[in-house]
Amino acid sequence: MSKTWYPVIDYEKCISCLACVNFCPHGVYDVQDGKPVVVRPEECVDFCKGCLKGACPTGAISFVGDKVKTITDGGEAQ
Repeated sequence: MSKTWYPVIDYEKCISCLACVNFCPHGVYDVQDGKPVVVRPEECVDFCKGCLKGACPTGAISFVGDKVKTITDGGEAQ
């Protein structure tokens, strides 16, 4: 079964700190033109919770698909 959700970066909120790139142990993100981009969404792992533990200080990462969740300051998904 293929994945029905994937991470998305909101560039209105993103400050290009690259915390997501440095934090993700699965290589989901990379840097292009000084900004983080999702290059391997299929590598995002169910229940990893890496992004939930503060990979993005501005809440710019959300997950689109079956369930839409946004990572907020403090590391909680809403």
